[in-house]
Amino acid sequence: MTDSASRTDVFDAELDASGLNCPLPLLKAKLELNRLPSGAVLKVIATDAGSQRDFRAFAQLAGHQLLHEEVEDGVFRYWLRKA
Repeated sequence: MTDSASRTDVFDAELDASGLNCPLPLLKAKLELNRLPSGAVLKVIATDAGSQRDFRAFAQLAGHQLLHEEVEDGVFRYWLRKA
C-alpha cells in the first residue's frame, strides 16, 4: 500500500450509515459506488459490527480495493476504491 493509498483524509465521497443494521450499510455503499467513477474512493461510516465482515467480503468479491478500515468507540470506517 502506498502512502497516498493509506491516507484517510483523501476520499471522493462519504456515506454515513451510522445507526443502520445489516445489510443496509453495505447496500447503501453499493448504491453510492455505482454513481462514482472507477478509481474514486468512498469513505463509509457505520456502527453495525457486522459491517466488518460484510465490507471485507464485498470488496474482495466485487473487485474493489479496501484501502483502510478502522474502528473507534464502536464506529467503523472504511475507505473503498472503486474498481
